[in-house]
Amino acid sequence: MLYAIISEDVDNSLERRLAARPDHLARLEALRDEGRLVLAGPHPAVDSENPGDAGFSGSLVVAEFDDLASAQAWADADPYMIAGVYASVTVKPFKKVLP
Repeated sequence: MLYAIISEDVDNSLERRLAARPDHLARLEALRDEGRLVLAGPHPAVDSENPGDAGFSGSLVVAEFDDLASAQAWADADPYMIAGVYASVTVKPFKKVLP
């Protein structure tokens, strides 16, 4: 089943994000290579694709996991979580309708 992992950053997370980004991306690339990743990306903190020093306010990952517990465990082990980038993470089932 698909799960949405919706993360909210702590204030001023950009420096921590940049430091943990290679490990974070490696985990997402592994999901992609396994054919389980639907989409992933950050939420810019301002209305711009390239927010510069404003940074990001959170992230969204939609991916396939065996169950909610597996999705939650994956989210809990995210390098951004470990590095203190995320203030909160919500994991919930997701039903893709379109496209």
